[in-house]
Amino acid sequence: MKRSTVYYLASAVCLIIYIVLALLQQHQWGGWILLLFFLSLALAFRQHALLKGLSFTLMVIAVVSLAMYYPWHFKTIGSFKLSGLIIPLLQIIMFGMGTELSLKDFANVIRMPKGIIVGVVCHYMIMPLIGFALASLFKFPNEIAAGIILVGCCPSGLASNVMCYLAKGNLALSVSVTTISTVVAPFLTPLLMQLLGGSFVNINFWDMAWDITKIVIIPITAGLAFHYLVHGKFKWLDKAMPLLSMAGIAIILVIITAAGRDNLLQVGVLLLVATIFHNVLGYCMGYWSGRLLRFHERDCRTIALEVGMQNAGLASGLALTMGKMATAGLAPAIFGPVMNITGSSLASWWHNHPPEKDTQQSSSPL
Repeated sequence: MKRSTVYYLASAVCLIIYIVLALLQQHQWGGWILLLFFLSLALAFRQHALLKGLSFTLMVIAVVSLAMYYPWHFKTIGSFKLSGLIIPLLQIIMFGMGTELSLKDFANVIRMPKGIIVGVVCHYMIMPLIGFALASLFKFPNEIAAGIILVGCCPSGLASNVMCYLAKGNLALSVSVTTISTVVAPFLTPLLMQLLGGSFVNINFWDMAWDITKIVIIPITAGLAFHYLVHGKFKWLDKAMPLLSMAGIAIILVIITAAGRDNLLQVGVLLLVATIFHNVLGYCMGYWSGRLLRFHERDCRTIALEVGMQNAGLASGLALTMGKMATAGLAPAIFGPVMNITGSSLASWWHNHPPEKDTQQSSSPL
């Protein structure tokens, strides 16, 4: 019997047990069974090349389900509040991002300014405006609505680069847009939040600008220095950084879910719907912005992923610094897993439908 078959059978058994326990209202074991279900499914997905990218998301959902059932385990350890781990973990993740960058990524701005400018402008126009529209349309409580806008105002994340590679997009353009959108975030994110989110919650521009600098810019700069001074000298550290980043993201999501569990039970379904709309509309409008500007198909795919995929971890950290982790932090906590599922699905589809070879040069270097 194949290993994947064993994992699928295990997940099916766990799902049946979970349904039976739910019907019998034996909720004390429900979280653990749901955890085993998602972990088994994740292990099964890892056996398939096309589904492998979703395994991490399933593992995140597995531990998040535990936080939903037993939130008290993920709030404090003794007298220490676990929310105190979020900022250091984000800084480690951003440091890891910096180690993967080089000065060549910044030089790409000169080589292909049109694609990068369009990508960054679309990112900071489309997602904040969609977030504001959804927050107003769904009539969420002010702080939860502000969280949706906050996600939209953040830069794109490293996940977009991975998805771009899988989707046969323009990887150099993707990395450049992610880098530039991150560099300008200390100015644009608080400015857009003040303009669009200021009617929902009080936004202090300078405080948020410093928080982004502290969480993102300083660790990335340190990571960039690491890339040139130490990178390659400690092979185990190079391999450990991606794993550490993934573990950090999972821990952050668990802590936020536990803190906002009661609010999530009240608005969870509607917030999930709003988040899916936010994410998918970002892909669609990003892609068609490229098409309208007559970009090559590879660049259109890249802009779609750069627009639709946000740095949800940063949004979570900013929600914490605002003192609204249990409310404004909910939308980022949902957006992260959602965008990984939709992004992986879209990338898999595009991977199986390679862009037609065009005699024209890609539009981005113009």
